[in-house]
Amino acid sequence: MSIEVNNESGVQVDEAGLVALSRYIFEQLYIHPQAELSILLVDEPAMEKLHIELMDEPGATDVLSVPMDELTPGTPDRPTPQGMLGDIAICPQVAQVQAKNAGHALQDEMLLLTTHGILHLLGYDHAEPEEKEEMFGLQRELLTGFTGKEAPAETTL
Repeated sequence: MSIEVNNESGVQVDEAGLVALSRYIFEQLYIHPQAELSILLVDEPAMEKLHIELMDEPGATDVLSVPMDELTPGTPDRPTPQGMLGDIAICPQVAQVQAKNAGHALQDEMLLLTTHGILHLLGYDHAEPEEKEEMFGLQRELLTGFTGKEAPAETTL
């Protein structure tokens, strides 16, 4: 399993915690052990640039997901095939504001955004109410299982 974290944000983040969470999610969703994931932590100007390039929307956002091989969750009998899951870009500065507004720690928000980003890479979405219920329910389940405590409330995702 190849999970790389590249922190270009200038903010101190528990990168090992993001990797451990990612490994946990891979195991829970039966993602092939050789699947690859890249997590890029960027500052607000870099995130705004990515947001414009990828979504044609101005302003920095919290997390962006760029799927590569369009992998989906597996099952115990049929794990996801080996491949490149994709890239997640997270802006810790935006996450810090969201964490403060939600009343939890930056690391809790970073874990939430990492989980959210991975689920997007796996094809989950929240555009429709049913999709949102499924995605956010799984997000809470994964975070609670990983941290052993109630998952933080979703912020402005």
